[in-house]
Amino acid sequence: MSEARLLNLLARSLLAGQARAAQDPHRPVWHLAPSVGLLNDPNGFIQHQGRYHLCYQWNPFACEHGAKFWGHWSSADLLHWRHEPVALVPAEQYERNGCYSGSAVVKDGELTLIYTGNVKYPDGSRTAFQCLAVEEADGTFRKLGPVLPLPPGYTGHVRDPKVWFEQDMWWMVLAAQDPQRHGKVLLLRSADLHEWQPVGELAGSHCHGLQDFGYMWECPDLFRLQGKGVLLCCPQGLSPQAESWLNRFQAGYFLGDLSLQHAKFDHGAFHELDLGFEFYAPQTTLSDDGRRLLFGWMGVPEQDEAYHPTRDYGWIHCMTCPRELTLADGRLRQRPARELQQLRGQLTQWQGPAVTAPTLAADSAELQLVADGPFSLTLADSVHLDWDGQRLTLQRPSLRDGQPEYRYWRGSLQQLTLLLDRSSLEIFINDGEAVMSSRIFPRQPAQLQLQGESFIQLQHWPLAGGVLE
Repeated sequence: MSEARLLNLLARSLLAGQARAAQDPHRPVWHLAPSVGLLNDPNGFIQHQGRYHLCYQWNPFACEHGAKFWGHWSSADLLHWRHEPVALVPAEQYERNGCYSGSAVVKDGELTLIYTGNVKYPDGSRTAFQCLAVEEADGTFRKLGPVLPLPPGYTGHVRDPKVWFEQDMWWMVLAAQDPQRHGKVLLLRSADLHEWQPVGELAGSHCHGLQDFGYMWECPDLFRLQGKGVLLCCPQGLSPQAESWLNRFQAGYFLGDLSLQHAKFDHGAFHELDLGFEFYAPQTTLSDDGRRLLFGWMGVPEQDEAYHPTRDYGWIHCMTCPRELTLADGRLRQRPARELQQLRGQLTQWQGPAVTAPTLAADSAELQLVADGPFSLTLADSVHLDWDGQRLTLQRPSLRDGQPEYRYWRGSLQQLTLLLDRSSLEIFINDGEAVMSSRIFPRQPAQLQLQGESFIQLQHWPLAGGVLE
């Protein structure tokens, strides 16, 4: 289908659906969500000429995973966002089944996208092309076409290029699958973004001493943080453990010593980035002030997506809040981006036994809490957070059948920060030592109540809406 026709259909979908989506009581106040249709992976996250750019996988026609476009937002401050022209439309033969995930770089002053063109054949087979597109003066992108065909020795499941410049070269990590259905992360390099040479398999199942660890590693992101190599990835095919790896697919990281020239990454164990019900496909960028920032998709592929109530209003999924990454004690820490403090309204402070705490508004709010012992927190009579002195348990009704389902964290609890936005809950434990991100769909307006005899100190702010122009 031609690009002009696809854009006409997109315009009709927006005109027909935006008003209905805006009426949804679960529509976020300050998290980024699609105007209509389905949003998934963050793509092309970068800061360029003083503005952050965040693209996203987008099916503007339905709440299903179809042939993906790239939507595009930009912001000067991570708070006030505006719609930019649609970045990518799956109109060419080399991308006819979707413009899949990728990243953005600045080369010769031009904002350049690197993405996967997805092609599926009638017999069920598939292939993939890694493609370039360059921004024009009017904010649209001119496609340059494929620069990397399917690498030999791998199945058609090759996608999600993350590209950066280091050591006078362009480098790419690329998700791949070998014929034995082992998930891999490939490392390639280029002098010009057009001609790419393989360096080797950087990580994956049966790679560099790791045993069987999933059949596909999606959305790789490789960077250095405080002198260590960090690989973010989403291994598919991990078996659930008693209190971990409980989502359909996982998102996490490896930390280790990195040599790009030899495709060598001596890493430790896999750690989940987020212990909540919905988190996947994180992507980072390095800001102009030197921070490593992250957005994630607050969703999981193939995990109860058919049961989200927002589908009744013609949209589904949202992004996480932007987060700052640091290293401490050999682990990643994630904190809400400091810019979000500008959304705070009037502060309420309180201390005393948890059971005597006031009921707090939780429609769009931030809560910081310190407790000297066990307590429970209930959100809108449906979501429960319980600390028993050893384990933090998050419980919500299943989107599928309403039965209780659980996620867990164990450790020594010092402090909690909760960010609430109508249908999202992000829990930052011990100043970002761990995070739990989840979609929730409470009755409106949501309220928050505390129970227990432990002494509680809390701070509460209502959060104003971000602006989407």
